[in-house]
Amino acid sequence: MLALHEARKNKQSVKMAAQQQPGGPMSQPGLQQPTSLQQQQQQQQQLSQQQDFDPVHRFKMLIPQLKESLQNVMKIASLNLAHNTTIDNGIKSSDAAVQRFDKSLEEFYALCDQLELCLRLAYECLSQSIDSAKHSPNLVPTATKPDTVQTESMSYAQYLGMIKSQISCAKDIHNALLECSKKIAGKGQPQGIM
Repeated sequence: MLALHEARKNKQSVKMAAQQQPGGPMSQPGLQQPTSLQQQQQQQQQLSQQQDFDPVHRFKMLIPQLKESLQNVMKIASLNLAHNTTIDNGIKSSDAAVQRFDKSLEEFYALCDQLELCLRLAYECLSQSIDSAKHSPNLVPTATKPDTVQTESMSYAQYLGMIKSQISCAKDIHNALLECSKKIAGKGQPQGIM
């Protein structure tokens, strides 16, 4: 969704830039066509690159491949079963090469693994987004944009307090991990014993 939103913004900025040029977009049609085609191609490349990193989009792209792979597995399995049945019945079968079932099954499993990774990545992204909204839900208004103050925004003093508490929590965790590692390594000496 983010990539689609950015593509729309890019398209709007290209239109605005073309309108701001002297004479407008219609003044020089011969010169505008190649640049607009290049810009569209660049936008499509950027959009495709962004979609490659989007786990949900990648998941949607892999589903048709998975269906095709499953159909291929079933087709090869049925052909192999029919071939083996004719051999078991003692009927002379054609010497046509039988496709290997294990390779088609391996391809199917590889696609399943890719889908699993996409879903895990999407879940992690969602979890991080939820955690981010939970631990820093409100924006701090900036001095440059006082008119955009939201009702849910926090003051700078509140923001500093939240950051200080997060820093102290991180320090506590760091110190606890250091103590634990010292105890595990045997370098920590028990206090009070000399």
